[in-house]
Amino acid sequence: MKKNRLLAKWLNDDLSPDELAEFEASPDFEKYQKIKNYTVHLEVDSFDENVMLSNILSQKKAGQKVIPLYKNWIFRAAAIFVLALGITFAMKFFVSETETADFGKKTTFSLPDNSEVVLNSGSEINYKKWDWDNHRHLDLKGEAYFRVAKGKKFEVETNLGKVTVLGTQFNVKARKNRFDVVCYEGRVKVNYAKTQILLTHGQSVSFENGKQINITVHTAQPEWIENQIGFYKEDIKSILDEVERQYNIQIELNTKDTTSLFTGKLPAKDLNTALQIISTTYRLEARQVSKNKIIFDEK
Repeated sequence: MKKNRLLAKWLNDDLSPDELAEFEASPDFEKYQKIKNYTVHLEVDSFDENVMLSNILSQKKAGQKVIPLYKNWIFRAAAIFVLALGITFAMKFFVSETETADFGKKTTFSLPDNSEVVLNSGSEINYKKWDWDNHRHLDLKGEAYFRVAKGKKFEVETNLGKVTVLGTQFNVKARKNRFDVVCYEGRVKVNYAKTQILLTHGQSVSFENGKQINITVHTAQPEWIENQIGFYKEDIKSILDEVERQYNIQIELNTKDTTSLFTGKLPAKDLNTALQIISTTYRLEARQVSKNKIIFDEK
């Protein structure tokens, strides 16, 4: 109730300095401000006051109708309430929705058409609910696994490329200069730069630094869904970046060999074993210098 009262007074420019400061500190203030800015330039047609006065005087005089002050206040309050409802509606349907998975965590959520998304650690998705069934489009930063409900075209946009489907299951990963797409069911169309590829069940494609990489994936679903981290021809920097995301730690690497490629799996819930595999593969020694920091040195 207090929030609605502050909103109404703010729309009427009737907040005290203290109330204004409190309202501007609220998490929804930025959304309210954007909507207010969109409507502030709306204007009604201008009118000629002299013409209006002449028309009134030319009409037959009638008994004056007095509207009590309290009724004016009610009308004003009702208008503010309707505007507040409009703002709430706009926020719910027009403002972008954001889903995130912090480092060391995964997030599962459903889209308006009941398509299911599993978001991997250190990833983010943005989409709009409005007219979703006709415009199924979202922006992905990081990695996500999709189980798409059948319907109209479904698009996943990343900074490296775009994936288009109708109804299927697939995984998209866009990390730095690496773009991976795996189709687990149905068909997906992948657009990367000027390249367009159609993938069917069991097929995959990867691009890194503008070049296509030929890899083969033999899994029923992404390894990270089952708490394993899968790598296909990736260098040690990419591997350590993913370990940092999965375990929410910092890793410092002191080695000259950063080009050797690794294909294999690491556990996502057993840090010691993951560190041992990396150390053995690259002939490194891992040192834990604090609770959340690991240093790899050459042996």
